[in-house]
Amino acid sequence: MTDQTTLSFASPSAAAADGVAVVFAEDGPKFTSAAQDLDKKTKGMLSEAARISAFKGKKGSSVDVLAPRGVKFARIVLVGLGKPADYANDAWLNLGGAVRGKLSGREGGAAHVYLEKAKGELSAEDAASFALGAQLRNYKFDKYKSKNSETEKNATPLKKLVVHCADPGAARRAFAPERAIVDGVNLARDLVNEPANVLTPAAFAARAKALAKAGVQVTILSEAQMKRLGMGALLAVGQGSENTSHVAVMQWKGAGVRGGDPIAIVGKGVTFDTGGISLKPAAGMEDMKGDMAGAACVAGLMLALAERKAKVNAVGIIGLVENMPSGTAQRPGDVVEAMSGTTIEVLNTDAEGRMVLADCLWYAQEKFKPVAVINLATLTGAIMVALGKEHAGLFSNDDELSARLTAAGLETGEKLWRLPLGPKYDKLIDSKVADIKNTGGRWGGSISAAQFLQRFIKPGTPWAHLDIAGTGMASGDTDINRSWGSGFGVRLLDRLIRDHYER
Repeated sequence: MTDQTTLSFASPSAAAADGVAVVFAEDGPKFTSAAQDLDKKTKGMLSEAARISAFKGKKGSSVDVLAPRGVKFARIVLVGLGKPADYANDAWLNLGGAVRGKLSGREGGAAHVYLEKAKGELSAEDAASFALGAQLRNYKFDKYKSKNSETEKNATPLKKLVVHCADPGAARRAFAPERAIVDGVNLARDLVNEPANVLTPAAFAARAKALAKAGVQVTILSEAQMKRLGMGALLAVGQGSENTSHVAVMQWKGAGVRGGDPIAIVGKGVTFDTGGISLKPAAGMEDMKGDMAGAACVAGLMLALAERKAKVNAVGIIGLVENMPSGTAQRPGDVVEAMSGTTIEVLNTDAEGRMVLADCLWYAQEKFKPVAVINLATLTGAIMVALGKEHAGLFSNDDELSARLTAAGLETGEKLWRLPLGPKYDKLIDSKVADIKNTGGRWGGSISAAQFLQRFIKPGTPWAHLDIAGTGMASGDTDINRSWGSGFGVRLLDRLIRDHYER
């Protein structure tokens, strides 16, 4: 959900009636032309405000002043750019989010951002990235707020954000596909933020089904269909819950019949994870409503691909289950058979996500013969011990796919760090009573989980596993997100597909 602020592009000379003006300064401070113009119109007020507040144009710093009479704006915000020449790939994106965070509708219905550098022309792509950051920052999840407080009653939303730039037409064209990315990310955020009593497996399946409105072909597999397919690993996870399990299969055929086999994206969709009989501690268990962030990313990605009419064939597959303890729940020590025919000894019912993915990964390969398979999952707490919340873990059997994903992560700011796989790690999941066991013990927990998944990848299939336990939920505040759910992975995988898989 967003606050419905509309965004548009205009030339620097376009009329601006009221509200807030945002102008910029580089290190020094070196005012941009729009800032210089407003400084003259305010008889040096901006310069004086910068001097008094020791504003030096440092990136992200700002000076906020009320405009004097005779100036068409009610408020002026001077924002530091630092040194644009040193910007990383996601710098303009984050700046857009930071600027949007400084704006409200209290001073008028519109905000006018005069986006430029002190020296050199700003590219249309940078303007579009700034706008994307602003739109992503718009997001709020307040569906369950009753809005009874005085603050909420008196809140005035910003109705219009206008980005004034050198070539608004080019910026508008560059931003056109990013509008779809905003919708995709925000869908993923909505899904992660929903409470588990609302977003049951069936409810999630229904939301996936709704993507048909955007042109995605959606099939929902029932438990009876999954039983016929032999998805014993996935079904075992959900057998303790009164909420039935589902698999949602979402196809976008943007490249047509000549576009070849699809890329497959697979997501873990455990809508709530108690740990099952291997019950989790009570503290923090409420966060397990977000244990479907991988599936949320897949749904958001499929929406984004459809809305921007991506010229790619892609299939998204999500396994939707609820892991609950009950008289019908699977037990530690049970042995189940996956769709591939592999038998699994269940040593820990809280190592459930890999079992869900096992059947979905095999189904994706059997049904669609994909050119590559990527799965996302909030799979292990161990990945946060290794990487914190700054990077998602990357495991892959293919160096080229790994390099492409890493590059896409650097470009979008959704960063990945590759961890090892190997025969000695693989031995950790050997079982004495079945083909494999679902946990490899305490050490290298994220790696043994990835080794488990690799057992369900056919030889010759490029595959990558993204462990997003630290990045997909319980998100810290950033310039582009103030929500508990981040929508991590949508921009990353869209960039990968744009760069390498579109026809």
